[in-house]
Amino acid sequence: MATTTGMLVVVSQLVFLLICSCTAQDDSSARFFDVTKYGAVANGKGENSKQFLRAWEDACQWNGNSVMYIPKGIYRLKSVDFKGPCKSFTAVRIVGDLKASTDVSGNNWISFEYVDRLLVGGGGTVDGQGATVWGTKGRPRPISMVFNFVNIARISNLNFINSKSVHLKILSSQKVIMSGIRITAPENSPNTDGICISKSENIKLLHSNIASGDDCVSMLSGTENVEIVDVTCGPGHGISVGSLGHSRGDKRDNRVTGLHVRNCTFIGTQNGVRIKTWAPSDPGLVSNFVFEDLHMKNAENPIIIDQHYCPSRSCNTQAQSSIQIKNVTFRNIWGESSTPVAVKIQCSSKAPCSEFKLHNINLAYNGREGVAKSECLNVHGQSYGLTHPPGCL
Repeated sequence: MATTTGMLVVVSQLVFLLICSCTAQDDSSARFFDVTKYGAVANGKGENSKQFLRAWEDACQWNGNSVMYIPKGIYRLKSVDFKGPCKSFTAVRIVGDLKASTDVSGNNWISFEYVDRLLVGGGGTVDGQGATVWGTKGRPRPISMVFNFVNIARISNLNFINSKSVHLKILSSQKVIMSGIRITAPENSPNTDGICISKSENIKLLHSNIASGDDCVSMLSGTENVEIVDVTCGPGHGISVGSLGHSRGDKRDNRVTGLHVRNCTFIGTQNGVRIKTWAPSDPGLVSNFVFEDLHMKNAENPIIIDQHYCPSRSCNTQAQSSIQIKNVTFRNIWGESSTPVAVKIQCSSKAPCSEFKLHNINLAYNGREGVAKSECLNVHGQSYGLTHPPGCL
């Protein structure tokens, strides 16, 4: 992780220089491209996609630091795709509120693609208006904001509410720092993951709050070197790796390596930290994980490894996952579990978990009767220090 941290420090320094040049609209070191100068109307009624795209095109092609500026107001948008490459540092400063049209279709609502050296922030709100489709079937549910093939980027100080699907997705990108992200959706909103990271490397998520109807943070195949620090999760399904291995026979790499989750709080979540793989599955690898200094406040499954994940009724209960999970450490995790099984590590007999460590675990069952317990299957490892419930390694 040292190499990753070093690279991200460089990213942070580069972005800081851009932020300094963009703190005032009259700063001569950066050219501002105000969407209202392109005809965008901030009354919450008019549709502004074309105006936003024209402002982006000019900002992206400017020979110098540029800022696409979205002032206060409510801007209704259909799907917009902000494509690069751009000629220099490019910032999108969202001060106003972006509101999705109810007829937004396709996979994504707002996307940034093929852009290097990008800053997106400003304190505004990204409202997906998900309630318009949550109760319907057969309609597309686009992701609110996607970063696809984006390198050296900072996403900071943004509010996401009520996405139709995932709120924020990082896909096929590198060296991305997210901080000050606030995500809010009802607990019963379907598939409204907070942040999804897929096929990306060297990603940081810092100082953020996520309330959703699905995973607060999910990491999918091809993800490497992720650090999550000071995140409050709840409601939601916790911080999850997977599910992996669902589509058999394709060319996807069922691999997630290098994850460090620390100083996080889980409030009333379905899970705390979770790794899930389908059975059966093609071979894959999950390795080099550290979960430490985590506070569970009435989490249903504070620590859970599930290598027999299958939410449908047609699953083969005798099937085994071929994905290897190894070198995973749980350290300094405390609080309350809302179910008796506070630590559940259920691994595959075909590829048993190995090099697991439980160090200073103190989880109590907050039910009326019984005490917290742990359950382990097909896992090799050791317990150290305080272990409550008693370790099963």
